[in-house]
Amino acid sequence: MPITPPRRGYQPYDGLITADDLPEGWYLPDRFPGEREDDASNEIDALLGYDDSLATDEQRQSQAASDENETVDGRWRYIEHTETHTRVMVRLQRQMFAVPEEVRITGVIYLPWRPGDPITSQLLRELPTARIEAAINKRLFAMKRTETVTGGKIILPSGHKVSERDLLQPLGDPKKTPDFYELVALQHGRLTRDGDRNPSATMAQINGVALSTAQGWVTKARDRGLLPPGRRGRAG
Repeated sequence: MPITPPRRGYQPYDGLITADDLPEGWYLPDRFPGEREDDASNEIDALLGYDDSLATDEQRQSQAASDENETVDGRWRYIEHTETHTRVMVRLQRQMFAVPEEVRITGVIYLPWRPGDPITSQLLRELPTARIEAAINKRLFAMKRTETVTGGKIILPSGHKVSERDLLQPLGDPKKTPDFYELVALQHGRLTRDGDRNPSATMAQINGVALSTAQGWVTKARDRGLLPPGRRGRAG
């Protein structure tokens, strides 16, 4: 089913890609192709044989609990080249179980400005997929907390260091713990990579707080750019 964004017809509505993610010479139109008011990503997937609607709940749960990257819920976004008006649609796929988590381009539809113009290998090589991915991942996931040092420790912005095993311990008081929301993001990410279907609920148990409190922490971490936007219809 198509999704109607809160601001109708607005491509960057979910924060998965923004105009600033594109290198010079490319731009992200605010509108969806064809002046559509809805996000037709699911329909495009179905036409191309990526029909997620055929996946059973059991298959979705199995994929979510595995160590493999997810293939469902890709989002198609439309970009244009400023000079040539070449039109390209890229399929952005959240790789929830990659370490670190990332967004990858998992499909491309390439359309010259004039129908019938040839697509050359040179033009395809110039499509900046790697740079777009890098910019998105830097914005969504490049938290200053991710530098590792000898012994597998992670350096937080304050200079404090934590290890992987520390991430499953209580985080402390948000008003007294340095780098608290960086730790929230790290704990959430660790649980997600472990296949936790509802990491916020597990965080509430680990930290001895109400679920609403843990969810509030996660929301604030997202607002600070320490976690990616939440996914529609998915717990945690």
